[in-house]
Amino acid sequence: MAQLRAEPRIVAFPAARPAAGGPYVARLQLTDFRSYAGAVIETDSRPVVLSGPNGAGKTNLLEALSFLAPGRGLRRARIAEVDRREGEATRQVTRPWALAIRLGAPDGDAGGSCDIGTGRDAEDPARERRTLRIDGAPQRGQTGLAERVALLWLTPQMDGLFLDSRSARRRFLDRLVLAFDPGHGSRLNAYEQATAERLRLLRGGIGNGETEAWLSALEQQIAEQAVAVAAARLDLVARLAGVLAAAEGPFPRPALALAGEVEDWLELMPALAAEERLRECLARNRGLDAEAGRALVGPHRTDLAARFAATGMPAGDCSTGEQKALIIAILLGQAKLMAEKPGRLPILLLDEIAAHLDESRRRALFEALLSLGVQAWLTGTERGLFAPFDDRAQYFTVAGGRIARN
Repeated sequence: MAQLRAEPRIVAFPAARPAAGGPYVARLQLTDFRSYAGAVIETDSRPVVLSGPNGAGKTNLLEALSFLAPGRGLRRARIAEVDRREGEATRQVTRPWALAIRLGAPDGDAGGSCDIGTGRDAEDPARERRTLRIDGAPQRGQTGLAERVALLWLTPQMDGLFLDSRSARRRFLDRLVLAFDPGHGSRLNAYEQATAERLRLLRGGIGNGETEAWLSALEQQIAEQAVAVAAARLDLVARLAGVLAAAEGPFPRPALALAGEVEDWLELMPALAAEERLRECLARNRGLDAEAGRALVGPHRTDLAARFAATGMPAGDCSTGEQKALIIAILLGQAKLMAEKPGRLPILLLDEIAAHLDESRRRALFEALLSLGVQAWLTGTERGLFAPFDDRAQYFTVAGGRIARN
């Protein structure tokens, strides 16, 4: 297990120095997105508080913003699942969804602003394809999103992250890495595509020299991308450990570790040697991988583990509230780390963030967000939970599919 440790201390992110600010959502326009036939919300770079009853559509707004990141959004919904539906179940009409987002730049830098449009392909609604335009120009992939804005989120479903599946923790880890390193998504996609193509060939059987050569080439590509993915994860966790070790406050400090063969190899040998070892392993395991229907070795099996540094207790053995506090500490540490890169502060989406947090931790969280200068979107059933922000945040009420500024 690749592991990073530091002396037990407690996490918080007080005022060190005022942050210069980062990109922020200046305008969000929704069309036929879940419960919204159409809606517009305009904001500045301060934290955004969305309050209203359960089922009012607060999380739908955060989900819309989560499509600023590559991938399937914070609910991991299929493209068609986001469409607004009208009428009775037997006569339901669905309309392809669309978002238009104006991204503001830090410190009023007009040159860093941009317009982003995305949604389900309306020209071919039978296909579940997401289209993307940046400043009016069509994009072939989603890499441009990661280059312009970093996005991180925490939802109630993630409160038990360390009791969830290994794949859920790996997705969380890769979002952290992608926020810091925009090229991580492209490397991860290349790895997954090559791995899927290799499995397709293995299922078809290895019948001739041409197939053998193809497999060898794929395995070389897989090894190169796998080591790059693992190295980026290790680098991020090492940097994050340094930030967390220097923090103080009411949030517990996590000790993070990566459990994976490739990460372990990189702790012991140069990257080229790790590539060669994985390539040899893939060639040797072809029969086993074909039978299992998946590669048995690779960064797609890596896990993220966390302990409470002060006690050594695994995160999964702690209460829901303590696990949530631990994840908040990780997200704040990530934002603090990214504050060192000009214009790279993340936008945070914090759904029902006040649940399971006592008053002292709520106040510490709000002060940390203000100190960092991030635009955070926070939801809750009662505005009073966010009173410590005072006029340093902007407030909206969400009810009945409508959004009203307070």
